[in-house]
Amino acid sequence: MSDVEIPERSGTAFRLAKGQSLTVIDPRGMQVADLLAFNADDVDEVVSSGRTLDYAETIRLTTGHTLYSNRSRPMLEIVADTVGTHDFLLTPCSYDTFHHFYPDLPAHRGCFGNLAAALAPYGVTPDRIPVAFNCFMNVPVDAAGRLSVLPPLSKAGDHIVFRAVMDLVIGLTACSAPASNGGSFKPIHYRVG
Repeated sequence: MSDVEIPERSGTAFRLAKGQSLTVIDPRGMQVADLLAFNADDVDEVVSSGRTLDYAETIRLTTGHTLYSNRSRPMLEIVADTVGTHDFLLTPCSYDTFHHFYPDLPAHRGCFGNLAAALAPYGVTPDRIPVAFNCFMNVPVDAAGRLSVLPPLSKAGDHIVFRAVMDLVIGLTACSAPASNGGSFKPIHYRVG
């Protein structure tokens, strides 16, 4: 399959069948992609940061880890990862995020708004959008528990590969928040195979 481009500061949604792989690619480097997964047969079952981090016993998810649903069922397995630094703590950026962190910049609907629009045809309402798995996002936590958002460590061509454990609806973005992407906005590519 050929790569599909998500233009900068936008998002998309699509079905991913059980057993298929999803490769999320940073074609230019230092660009975050917010990823959501819903059970294609019941969108009330959704990827869960809390369940996943609890079962993994780490906030540093990479090859060999599984993303779990709010019902404690495996949804996606990480089967390859050239970066090793991603975030599953912070919520998708939104108009509110921009008002809070970037009051001097024009507000943008952000990943939250992009995901809401892309997922609406699948029956996902905005209130069902949880914390996303933020591919390539660099969020270190210091000894006092304070979070920082630093530029991604991903370089051009870096990627992460997931394998679907159930039939899914995927939401995926090219993130819109300046700090998350080192101050610039670039596209994200993905491939389903």
